[in-house]
Amino acid sequence: MQARFNFAKAAPEAYKAVAALEQYVQSSGLERRFIHLIKLRASQINGCAYCVDMHVKEARHDGLGEQWINLICAWKESPVYDARERALLGWVDAVTKIAETGAPDADFEALKAHFSEEEITKITVAIGTINVWNRLAVGFRSQHPIDQPAKAA
Repeated sequence: MQARFNFAKAAPEAYKAVAALEQYVQSSGLERRFIHLIKLRASQINGCAYCVDMHVKEARHDGLGEQWINLICAWKESPVYDARERALLGWVDAVTKIAETGAPDADFEALKAHFSEEEITKITVAIGTINVWNRLAVGFRSQHPIDQPAKAA
């Protein structure tokens, strides 16, 4: 796969607008672990290798465990996530796949049991923001860096 073009250079003002939304998410007061869950799960659903690579590295940097990071793709089957994280992940799935799901009441009620209306709004903005990034990166075939491969012992 080859990158189509650099969207940030092609439309700097558009990039700046999305970056401003990202800055809001980062300073919104949401817990870092929740931001990581949102970014990783939406990026997995959207098949965005660039964003998955970036956000896995950020989650590790912030001290989140390998098992916690690795099992996000199979969160429904894993007891690693607490009730708040599970409610959040259900909402990420529902909102990211909104054309399929319609954002079901059951997913909303699960979220509402753990988060305030203000937090739910911020969470949903964060989901929308990573979905914008994913669409840009996938649509324009942004390439993630290739790490030095580990050598077998």
